Formats: sequence, structure tokens, C-alpha cells
Amino acid sequence: MESTATIRDQLADYLSEQCMSINQFADRCGINSGTLSRIVKGNQPIAMSHLELLTKGMGKGEDHFFSLYVDECFYYSAPTWRRLRPFMIRCAELGRMDCIERMVQILLDNLNNVPTLFEVAEGLFKQGQWQAAALLYENVSASEKYQYSERLAMCQYRLFRIALGDDQSENLRAATLFEPYVPRLDEADQLDALRHLMIAYYSLRHWHKVDELAQELLRLATIQYDLQFCSGRSSLDKKKPVRPLYYYILYAQLMRSCACVEWGDYNSALKFINLYIDGSWIQEDNEEVQQILTQFREWGKANTYLYRLLSGQLEVLTDYVEYISTQPSEIFMAVYRIIQSANRFNWNVDHVLDRFPDYVAYKTDLNDFGTHNQQVIRDQYTRFLAELAAYYLHNKRNEGIHLILLSLESATKINSESIMMKCVDLFEQYRHVASEDEKRQYQFQIRKAQDANEKKTLDVISFV
Repeated sequence: MESTATIRDQLADYLSEQCMSINQFADRCGINSGTLSRIVKGNQPIAMSHLELLTKGMGKGEDHFFSLYVDECFYYSAPTWRRLRPFMIRCAELGRMDCIERMVQILLDNLNNVPTLFEVAEGLFKQGQWQAAALLYENVSASEKYQYSERLAMCQYRLFRIALGDDQSENLRAATLFEPYVPRLDEADQLDALRHLMIAYYSLRHWHKVDELAQELLRLATIQYDLQFCSGRSSLDKKKPVRPLYYYILYAQLMRSCACVEWGDYNSALKFINLYIDGSWIQEDNEEVQQILTQFREWGKANTYLYRLLSGQLEVLTDYVEYISTQPSEIFMAVYRIIQSANRFNWNVDHVLDRFPDYVAYKTDLNDFGTHNQQVIRDQYTRFLAELAAYYLHNKRNEGIHLILLSLESATKINSESIMMKCVDLFEQYRHVASEDEKRQYQFQIRKAQDANEKKTLDVISFV
């Protein structure tokens, strides 16, 4: 059957070819015969529910008429959100971004549609339909780019969240583009936006930025927390942040502590631990408070062991290993840090590797490594492979070469130039113990890295 101009035309052709009456087809597809008759005659718009029944009744794929339905919604009947909203949602579910794009371009001819488009985008975002949501957020942002609006800032916040992935250079770009919009957000949204920005910069190892954002989060959360308990101030009609305000205060101290560790300032890091395990100032008293305090105190206990270990205090290793053995979600990070310390201070920690073999074997499912943010986990695991390679090679274990190749492959996937450089340095240092096959694999991985970074200059590998 040749394509014709409208859904009605194709339905009429189908009924003629099948020698079916309207009543017969109405019985087949489940639409009232009177309703179907009005649709065929053009006296009634085609609702989304009717479109689905018609398509199924004709034996077509679910999105077969979607392109024509865009025309139906705008050119053969008056456009209404009663039809457009469910149609957009179904397009998102079936991956018909082309139809969503057409609808959005038409709708934005009238800027009065911007608020509703934003509402639809928010619904899609919450449903996990991020590709479709991003398309709407981008168009809403473009329509409001000259407005100093909270809606524009929220669009940029959502686009930042959607953009985060494995590619570290893209994550940096997303964080840099979004950061100026944080002050435009609602007070409640600012807190969680700062938290997500900190996590992004943490995975990028931009420690000064992490500390800067942590101080801003601490400032804003403290102000809001103090205002919350001012006498006579009602907060019933105010938007609430995702987490309780005291959580952000504690979390900011935690992140400041983490930044100090990366600078090697372990004394300051330990002082911040005392701040985020202290809940004596919290005015609420309920089960949620106790759960959150328990979590921060667990982190504080683990980090106290860790920071002492990183500063060279080998005597805490046994207690630290015993502690993390009871905390499965923390084992990977702990083993990584133990290997890092072993390389720095020339320790033998084979007994730790023997105790946690599952965290030493190369993993493809990084969800096994606990509840940490996945961007952080991927970066840390890639670094862990390089650290473990260095540990093995220093201890005359040539399987470290294989780990260098795995780390280099992973670094290419997440586009981390610093880890690529570390892998190249390691391989060149121990090239003499690599097999010919491993040297070929190395050359292959280098070419992949160069292809992935063809717009960048990797001076460190130019000699290969």
C-alpha cells in the first residue's frame, strides 16, 4: 500500500483493501463504531489512545503513524496538550526523537508554550527518558537564553546531569558550562547542584574546585539551616532540598576533608572528620537524623584509619583491614588506597590482596564496588589498575604488564589523559620484561588512544 497524505487516507485504503466495514474494524480494534466513523470522516480529531488502537488493528508497528500524527496534531486539528503531552511521552519511550524535534520547533513559534514544554521535560527526566528530556531542555534554554530565569538555570542543571558519563573531558566541559548557573537556581536546588558539581570535579581530580564548592555549600546550607529555625518563619510553602539541610553541612565538611587528603594535608583532613561526625548542633531529633549521623560516623572511622595509613603509619593497616572487611561497599576504595600507600612507602601488602581477591581481579561491572558515584568509581578503578601494575612490577611480578594494558584501555574509554601518561611511563620503564605479544597490544592501545584524542596533542606518547 502506497503512503498517502494522512492517517485517515491510509485507514480508508486499508478498509477498502480488506473489504471491511467501519463496524467490523471497530470491533477488531476496540474503538466505538460511532467514534471511528467520525474519525474517518474528519469530524473528530484522533486521540493518542485511538491512534494506538488503529495502529494495532491495522497490524502496523506501534510508531508507524507517528510522523503523520505530528501533522494530525498541528495541521488537521487544533493542537492541544491533552494530545501532545502523551504523544511526546510515547515518542520518548520508542526513541522517536525526530517527531519530538518537529513538535518542539512548531510549538516554540509561540513562546507561551515554553512553560509546558519545561514541565514535560521534567516529567521525562524523572522517568529516566533523558535523551528526550535533553532535547526539550536544550530548546527551552535556547528560547530563554537572554532571560535571567530560574527555569533557564534548571534546564542547564538537568543538561549537566544528563551529560555526565564516562568521558572525563566531556564531564569537565559539562561542569564548566553549568557552574555559572548555580546562583540562579532556587535555594533548595542550589544545594544539590553544588553537591553534584563537587562529585564531578572530584572524579576529575580538581581538588581546589572541590574545596571551593564545598565551602560555598557549607555557607549556603548553614544560612538556610539557621533561617529554618528562626521564630515565626514559615517554611511550609518553601521548596525543600532533596536531603535535610544538616546533611549538606556534614557533606561539605566531608568533601573538604577529601580535598585536604589529596593535597597531602592529613592533619587538616583529620580535623574535618571531627566536624562531620559531630551532630550535637543538629536541632532535629528523629530516626533519619540518627541514620545520617551513623553513616557519617562510619565514614569518619574508616577515613581516620585511611588518612593515618596514607601519612605512612603502617601500624594501623591491620585494624583498617579488619574494619573494611565488615564494610563491603568500602572494600574497593580501601584496597586501592592501600596499594597506593604501599607504592609510596615500599610496603609489602600481599596479604591484603590475598584477602580480597575479588577486588583485584579485573571487573567490567563496576556496580560491584559499592554505592560510590560511578564517574568516581571508573576513574579510581582505572588508577587502581595502574597502581596495582606498579606494585606487581616493583615486586618482580610480570603480570603487572597486563594490568598496565588494562588500565590504558580503560583510560582511553574514559578519556583520562593523566592516567594514559602514567601507563605509558610505567610500560616504558618495564618494557624489557614485556612479551612481544604485550608490546603489540601496547602499540594497539596507543593507537586507540591517539585516535580517541586526535584533536589533542599527547606529547608524552609522541615518541612511540
